[in-house]
Order: sequence, then C-alpha cells, then structure tokens
Amino acid sequence: MYLDSVIIVVYTIALLLIFLYALAQLNLLFNYLNSKKNTDKCQKFDLSKPNEIPYVTIQLPVFNEMYVMERLLDNIAEIDYPKDKLEIQVLDDSTDETVESTKQHVEKLAATGLDIKHITRTIRTGFKAGALKEGLADAKGEYIAIFDSDFLPQKDWLKRTIPYFKNEEIGVVQTRWGHINRNYSLLTKIQAFALDAHFTLEQVGRNSKGHFINFNGTAGIWRKECIIDAGNWEGDTLTEDLDLSYRAQLKNWKFKYLEDVETPAELPIVISAARSQQFRWNKGGAENFRKMMWRVLKSENISAKTKVHGLLHLLNSTMFLNILIVAVLSIPMLYIKNEYLHLKPYFIVMSFFVLSTVIFFVCYWVMYRNIYGGGIKNFMNYIGMFFVFFSIAMGFSLHNSIAVLEGHLGKKSEFVRTPKFNISKYKDNFKNNKYIKKTVSVHVIFEGLLMAYFGFGMYSAFVVGDQGGDFGLFPFHLMLFMGFGYVFFKSLLSKV
Repeated sequence: MYLDSVIIVVYTIALLLIFLYALAQLNLLFNYLNSKKNTDKCQKFDLSKPNEIPYVTIQLPVFNEMYVMERLLDNIAEIDYPKDKLEIQVLDDSTDETVESTKQHVEKLAATGLDIKHITRTIRTGFKAGALKEGLADAKGEYIAIFDSDFLPQKDWLKRTIPYFKNEEIGVVQTRWGHINRNYSLLTKIQAFALDAHFTLEQVGRNSKGHFINFNGTAGIWRKECIIDAGNWEGDTLTEDLDLSYRAQLKNWKFKYLEDVETPAELPIVISAARSQQFRWNKGGAENFRKMMWRVLKSENISAKTKVHGLLHLLNSTMFLNILIVAVLSIPMLYIKNEYLHLKPYFIVMSFFVLSTVIFFVCYWVMYRNIYGGGIKNFMNYIGMFFVFFSIAMGFSLHNSIAVLEGHLGKKSEFVRTPKFNISKYKDNFKNNKYIKKTVSVHVIFEGLLMAYFGFGMYSAFVVGDQGGDFGLFPFHLMLFMGFGYVFFKSLLSKV
C-alpha cells in the first residue's frame, strides 16, 4: 500500500501542475480575445521623412547551410530599405565548403552596392550567441534585425517593424513565424499547429497585458542599446534568445509583438531534425528557469501576475515531464482504482482534471479558426488535427523530458543546429542531405518500449476489476500508443 500511496501522490501532483498550466493558457486566451478590441496607439517613425529613418544592421548567423544559403542571401538582398541606412552581417561559423561559396556570393552582392560583409570566427565560443555578440561589436546599426538561415522575410519587413521603435521604451519588435512547408507532411503539420498556438495565443496573450514574452531567436529586431543594457548575448544556455529577453524585460525594456507581420520559414521535414530542435528548445527552457527563477521572483519592477506568467512561461517545457509522469503512472492507477474500492471518491474528483484537455481544446480551436476560418467542416478537421497533435506531442514526451531534466540538473551540452533542406528545390532527394544524423538514438528503443507499455494499458482496460473492465483511460492510452508508435517507427525509418 506504501508504493500505491506514492504513486497516487505523484500522479495527483503532476495532474495539478498540468491543470494550473491549462488555467494559465485559458487566461492567455481571454487576454488574446480582449486584445482584438484594442486600438494600437504606439508611436511610429515616419519613414517618408529621411531624418526619421534609422540605421539598421541585419545579422544572419549561419552554420553549415549548404542547401539554403543562396536562397537566404538572395532574399535578404531584396529587402526594401535605403541602402545608405542598411548593413548586412553574414556571421558565418561554418566548418565545411560553404564558407568559400558563401564568401563568393557575398562578394557578388557587395558589388551591386549592398553593404554586406562576410564575418567568420576561428573559435566558435558561445555558438550562435557568441557570433551575434561578436558581430554586434562592429555593427553600425542602431537596430539589429536577426534572421536564421531558413527564414524569408518579405521585402517590406523592415518598413513594417522599424517604425515602432519611435517609442524609446521598446527594446524588441518580434514578428509571427509563417511556414512555407506547412502541408508537406504530418510532421510539418503538427509542428505548425504547435507553433501557431505560441505565435498567436501565447505571444499576444502575454504581450497585450504587459507580461514577459520572448524574442524567438529570429524574425525580430532589437534596439542595440537594449542588448547592451541587458548584458549582451550569453552562451550559457541553449536558448540565448529567451535568456536575453528576460534580462532585458527585467530591466524594464518593453517588447512589441506584431501578429499581423508574418515571416515565412521552413519547418524540419525529417524527425531527426525535429528531435534536435525540440531537445534544444526544451533543455534551453529548463536552463533558463534555473537561471532566471530567482531574478523574476525578487524583481520589484513587475506585478505578481506577471511573475506567475513568467515562471509558467519558463516552465513551459517542464510540462512534458508532467505529461510523461501522468502517462506512465496511469496504468498502475487503473489497477489501483479497481483494487481499492474505498478510493472511488478520489477517482471521481480526479475525473475533474479532464477539464485540462477541454481547456487546451478550446484554446487551440481559437488559434486554428483564426488561420483556417470557422464552420462545421473546419471544426471537424480541427478535431482530427487536435487529437493527432496531442498524440504525437505525448509521443515526444520521453525525448523532451530527458532534455528538461538535463536542463534542470545543469548538464551542459553543445548547441546542435537544425538541418535545413530547401524543400522547394531538394524535395525529392532530401535523404542525401549531408547534415542528417545517421545513427539511431538509444532513446528510440525506450520509445518503442513505451509504445508496447501503452498497448498493455489498452489490454488492461478489458481485464481489470470484476465488472467487465474499465475503459475510462482507454482513449488516453490509445493516443499514447499511437504517439509513441509514430515517433518510434518514424525515427527508425528515418535513421535519426
């Protein structure tokens, strides 16, 4: 009974934490809906007046980007902004043959009159953060726009973002990510589904009420003074963007989020690339919780509500660990429920936490409706996508939980870039991409075992108790079986 008690306590705590996170998401939904009633009264530069056009530096941090480098440079060269007020820094940390080809392409663009420089480092200290910091030291611009190699900003991107910096309190303007390959596969669809929720519900929901948001590492622009005042880029976490964002906002800099400015980008199309990206984001989130938790709690400049949202934001990736705990313990709980009938009132109360799923369902529907529109057909499509998304997200929970635990425990690891593909050009032969990992992670084996474990959970629904089974958790175990099965087989077939 002692072990059963421990299982019940841990299971209950994990459910409570998930429920609290769901309530925070519901609050962000209300914030998001209310924000639509507000009129943007932010001061703006009048770019028709030459004296109001500020100097801008665009930074392109790149590393071994054979398949997208030419596309990136040609796209950035088309940015519509006065050439005498624009500088482009190609911060190239590459270690392969692209160093030379990039240099040649930069020289070709420079010959057209564009102020573009190819900057390399012999020692890649601090990875991306180190490259950005080194470039910043020589940057001419008052404002620093940053784009990763897979992003394709529209020609008028600077003209739609720079004007907001007339308000001297604004340190960052962040735009919404778009997805040029949203419908490429089921994997890209679920990634887009998750990112769309972040870039609508969460970013707008927080920003509209003055809560902390994060620069997303790309497709945004910083005031140079803000970067320096906040302590500059630091490479001690895997998400240097989240780190600097919190340090800046703790020093009272304001962030401006523009939902209506979409910056298209390429989603990872193979699961190994998605896994490496997820690992970096989730571990980095946990690292930043360790780094920023006490700074947020001790700050006298922010409200209690902003502190709560800030801490939950930093703990966002830790929800995967709670989900994994609930999932793994749900099968023992099924047997405990049918073994100890005197616990029936407890399980009746626990059924209340199904409300967490309902909250997520409603929140994500608002996001989905904004993109695809309402109506019965779209709603039915949404129901299917929601359950597929949640199944596969739970299938990633072991992988992401390992990342989270490493982050909380302070285990350091290198910044692993996400391979890019340029699918419009290399769509049919992406398997020859030289940056794809060829080995199978040991984590995949455990994901296969968890698939079998939740298959046992479905079987258990038919045999527990003496009343002909208990099917209350059957849908949950089915989703887990499908999610871990997808991640397991996809990873094996893709040779992660």
